[in-house]
Amino acid sequence: MARVSPAMPAQFAQVADHMARWKKTKGYPPNSWLTLVRRPGVFRAYRNLHTAVMMDEGEVSKALKFMVAHIVSSACGDPYSAAHNAENAAHIAHVPTEKVEALPRFRTSPLFTPAECAALELALAAGNCPSVVTDGHFVELRKHYSEDAIIEIVAVIALLGWLNRWNITLATALETEALAFAEKHLAPSGWTAGVHGHTIPVSRGKTR
Repeated sequence: MARVSPAMPAQFAQVADHMARWKKTKGYPPNSWLTLVRRPGVFRAYRNLHTAVMMDEGEVSKALKFMVAHIVSSACGDPYSAAHNAENAAHIAHVPTEKVEALPRFRTSPLFTPAECAALELALAAGNCPSVVTDGHFVELRKHYSEDAIIEIVAVIALLGWLNRWNITLATALETEALAFAEKHLAPSGWTAGVHGHTIPVSRGKTR
């Protein structure tokens, strides 16, 4: 469990529609929501942004968006979000598992196109703290994408920046499903759950 206890039932009732939709999409709600729902308005704003960035149709495929989300999360040290987005790439965007497993080696793997590599290079550079993005990344991106598409890619990176800080700070515990996927498909390349792989005691004091 995270470093803050979950929201109260009355707070979850305010976002029941979002919970039901994501259960149909993925099968279970992420543990990160358990704390985020303590501020139902913030949760709804996040979910609307997530839908616009990750799920709405655009020039960039969902498959590439989830792969970008995985790479930027890995680069910044958020194994929770890295695991989720790898799983989402496979289960929601239908990226073959061998390609998901090859993400750490996208520079040398024949499974990735030059266009995908350009987007993943940007994600890798942007995930560093401080960022190591250069003008050269955008020179390469423009060989493959319109400026509208580049903004879609940057939107994914920016959205994950928010989620990365949330999950790293709160030590959000990985769900059984996401943990099992990551241990099977990501751990052989060096992924580890860290603090996200076990229960952390939380205070059960008075809820304000």
